[in-house]
Amino acid sequence: MQAYAWRGRNQHGHVITGVIDAENDDSVAEQLIASGVTPVQISIKGSSLSAPRMDWWNALLAGPVSDEDLLLFSRQMYALQRAGVPILRSFAGLQASTVKPSLAALLADLRAGLDQGRDLATTMTRHPSVFSAFFVAMVRVGEMTGRLTEVFKRLGEHLEFEMDVRARIKQALRYPAMVMIAMGAALVVINLFVLPAFANVFKGFNAELPLMTRVLLGFSDLTVRWWPMLLAASVAVVWSVRAWVATPTGRYRWDRMKLRLPVAGPIILKATLARFARSFALASASGVPISQAMTVVAQTVDNAFIGQRIEQMRDGVERGESISRCAAATGVFTPVVLQMIAVGEETGELDALLVEIALMYERETDYAIKGLSAAIEPLLLLVIGGMVLVLALGVFLPLWSMGQAASGRGG
Repeated sequence: MQAYAWRGRNQHGHVITGVIDAENDDSVAEQLIASGVTPVQISIKGSSLSAPRMDWWNALLAGPVSDEDLLLFSRQMYALQRAGVPILRSFAGLQASTVKPSLAALLADLRAGLDQGRDLATTMTRHPSVFSAFFVAMVRVGEMTGRLTEVFKRLGEHLEFEMDVRARIKQALRYPAMVMIAMGAALVVINLFVLPAFANVFKGFNAELPLMTRVLLGFSDLTVRWWPMLLAASVAVVWSVRAWVATPTGRYRWDRMKLRLPVAGPIILKATLARFARSFALASASGVPISQAMTVVAQTVDNAFIGQRIEQMRDGVERGESISRCAAATGVFTPVVLQMIAVGEETGELDALLVEIALMYERETDYAIKGLSAAIEPLLLLVIGGMVLVLALGVFLPLWSMGQAASGRGG
């Protein structure tokens, strides 16, 4: 995108000039004609004016726009819109107050898009790595219905819940991960340094190493000799799995498998359904038709398996079936939730009951995450016990055999 200097005549015949960002001169002409200006002259002025100038070092250090930045942006826009501040002035104030270069560049581009006559949702689509499809769809609905202030409030609550769930899961998995890393490091050190020393000592006694020690030494020798091939094979496996997951079939099967995991599966399912209920309630309350709302929500639940079930619900609704019947056919909702959906349809309070469903799933997710560490502890103890058993058989049995060999030599 480049900056173009233009000169033209308005509806009264007066000559006016200005500078505008566009992809080419045809785009400049289209924008001017749409705004009631007849272009007379268009020329390239230079690089785009949308983003602030940064040198290469600051551009390198400037991190991407994070979820925390997006949450803060949603809350600030809600406060500014509620106070009646014009949207262009809101973006100008946020751009002037932010200290993060990448966020300032994003706000400048959004402001430039609004200056050029685009709506906010269309401008946001130019930044898919920052604004999700659901975020853009909700902003578009807010602009169409005049409820943009409420939309920013709901989006802030939605982002806060998502970040809270991720933070709780990371906190619950931190201790088990540290234990597994420590045990893995201990295995590597013993396998590469301790056991080979035992092997050299046993050679002096002409004694045979125990089976477990020979297995560990064989694995150690294989790792030392063939580590480049093992590393390449590991990289190839990881790349193949990632490429498979990137396909529609692979993503569907991977997401379905995640829901069947022993400990994490129920948590993922509840968090996904809470996201669905919250998003569906927000879209429905904003005036989006049910079928269109389900289409948008299916793309934003971040699970291909659940997304396909939601699309099945949409197809059933389009055929004239009730939402409760379509939800029951998916097989992912509990009877209590199905009953709440049915009551919501009968009373016309579906939006409110969807919010209650979201709160219920969020509470269950919260309880499950709090008990995640307790649920992982038995599995962690089994893994640690297995590692300790392997180390004991691989290290202490050679010591015992060494003592017997030394006693035999002494006799």
